[in-house]
Amino acid sequence: MNKDLFLIGVDGGGTGTRIVLADVHGRELAQAASGPSGLGLGVERAWQAIAVGCADAFASAGAALDWSRCVLGCGLAGVNNREWLAQFLAQAPALAGLAVESDAYTTLLGAHGGAHGVIVALGTGSIAAAADREGGECRIVGGYGFPSGDEASGAWLGVRAIVHAQHALDGRGPNDEFARALLAHVGARDHDGLVVWLCEANQTAYASLARIVIAHRAHPFAAGLLGEAGIQIGKMIAALDASAALPVALCGGLGAPLRQYVPQVYQARLREPLADSAHGGLQLAQREAARLAGNA
Repeated sequence: MNKDLFLIGVDGGGTGTRIVLADVHGRELAQAASGPSGLGLGVERAWQAIAVGCADAFASAGAALDWSRCVLGCGLAGVNNREWLAQFLAQAPALAGLAVESDAYTTLLGAHGGAHGVIVALGTGSIAAAADREGGECRIVGGYGFPSGDEASGAWLGVRAIVHAQHALDGRGPNDEFARALLAHVGARDHDGLVVWLCEANQTAYASLARIVIAHRAHPFAAGLLGEAGIQIGKMIAALDASAALPVALCGGLGAPLRQYVPQVYQARLREPLADSAHGGLQLAQREAARLAGNA
């Protein structure tokens, strides 16, 4: 295997990108973060975010970024759209190697170390995946995307939470602390101001409201949303594991905050993820580097 290579794990979603840089043996050298690289926000934007994150990781490691020495393992939101994936691959820099999978797959790799289990990834969007045996086929539930899918995600919560603010503005609901916090976050003081925000908001903007929902979890409206999110997580788990025996890891930025809302029947099976999607991407990069070495 080429000892001059670097391995890079990439986790790209709608809110941000996480990078793990390692040497050819998989020894971690640095981590970095950058802007969104989910393909739904644009392929060019995705590569820009990945490039920024990789450059920062190399700088932290005291090395210069040279794409020709890099093997990337990317777990990205949106790769199930074949057109987006083809564009992403076409715009790749001159890399030593590139492996691309869904962020669900890399999350599964990271959370269970490649072993069997279920993951429910909860961030800007959501998706669930399972492998019923080590190295088994990755089965997916959800991941249909914003705005119709991604149940229990940040964007899903945000779309529903802003309704409370809308009703508060025109007198259909109470102008309470929760409504005021939502309006302050989006910078709206009246009906027209909120309409302007709504016209410009994408999934990332809606997902930014999730932390306000969680901060006001005792509020009846917010509590109802969080309870429904828990029910949706339970449905994803049930769809992937009819045996009701596999360990389950809640992953992503909303994994820990939503854990208490998962129905009690699933609580005993919940496990902390061993590692994150970026480290799952690093496993992808290691596999790709080994494949390249085998073909050399």
